[in-house]
Amino acid sequence: MHWKSRILHSTPTVPTGFNSFATPVYRGSTILLGSMANAHDEWHMERGWNYGLYGTPTALELGARIAAMEGARHTFLAPGGQAAISLIYLSFCKSGSHALVPFNAYGPNRHLAGDLLRGLGIEVEAYDPMIGSEIASLVRPNTSLIWCESPGSVTMEIQDVTAIVVAAHERGVTVALDNTYAAGVLLDAFAMGVDVSMQALTKYIGGHSDLLLGSVSVNTEAAYRAVGSTHQQIGMAVSPDDCSLALRGLQTLAVRLEKLEASTLEIARWCAEQAEIETVLHPAMESCPGHEFWKRDFTGSSSIFSMVFDRRYSPEQVNRFVDSLKMFGIGWSWGGTHSLAMAYPGLERPTGDYAGRIVRLNVGLEEPVDLIEDLRAAMVLALV
Repeated sequence: MHWKSRILHSTPTVPTGFNSFATPVYRGSTILLGSMANAHDEWHMERGWNYGLYGTPTALELGARIAAMEGARHTFLAPGGQAAISLIYLSFCKSGSHALVPFNAYGPNRHLAGDLLRGLGIEVEAYDPMIGSEIASLVRPNTSLIWCESPGSVTMEIQDVTAIVVAAHERGVTVALDNTYAAGVLLDAFAMGVDVSMQALTKYIGGHSDLLLGSVSVNTEAAYRAVGSTHQQIGMAVSPDDCSLALRGLQTLAVRLEKLEASTLEIARWCAEQAEIETVLHPAMESCPGHEFWKRDFTGSSSIFSMVFDRRYSPEQVNRFVDSLKMFGIGWSWGGTHSLAMAYPGLERPTGDYAGRIVRLNVGLEEPVDLIEDLRAAMVLALV
């Protein structure tokens, strides 16, 4: 064989016996099938490997670990949290469908509903997250999906997910939960009857603000088939390198969540004592709407909460407060090792006047005493 061919068709000679805690990073688009008897074009693994688009061993290992963590039938991976949300909509809605989403849901979820999905003939209606069993009054004959997000984005309302699930299932409607806040472990979605649980793995599973991934976990065969078929058709491939980083993040998830919960509660309680703050929206505090459902359903809290400044402060002063912070970076997202702050001057909520006065904090792994001093100094500088 010519050397130019030999370097392409050489036989691997890696010694056996190498063991490591780390899952290898398997990269590959083409998968060698061995014979035509193994050639097929199916997305599921019942007939074995097919094509890299449907997963490499690295991706499937991550999916399997998340499924085991959440108690799911199967977990599909997506290139980001928003991709996971889109996958759920496209799996359960079609032209002429009606869906329900809480008005405090993740902003890009609502933007997707009002733009792309509307253009596809899918109507998505916003509802009050505190509606509970009364959501039954909003279900129509063509309602195919109800979203829950608990706690909600920025204003942190905790939903009565159990009541919503009961009302939905009595009418044959699928319920999906954005379970990112709980990292899939602080709230047992499937024990509550939820059909589909999604996470932005970008947040706590990744844990270091350096990857974009999403997950969609299902608990029934019907949901497995619906999501799996759509996942194949729209080509939601994920990077094995990102999956490897997420697998690494899983190893420290428990200790990070424990530290983040303690630090965040300490800082939230300090904020609640300040005269500059009207209210603190932290699920583990009684001042947060739906706190009673948090006590009933959750086994802990995580790293984000919001604080609402007193009405005497202008939006410009609140923005100046955020700009004055030194240890809290200004940036979107949460769940990483570094603390972040974000003001929402244009936030609209039908149930509360928060615009220009609300700031969401993500608490990282810094020491609480340092973060509290940073907040104190920024208040002195900005709120004058």
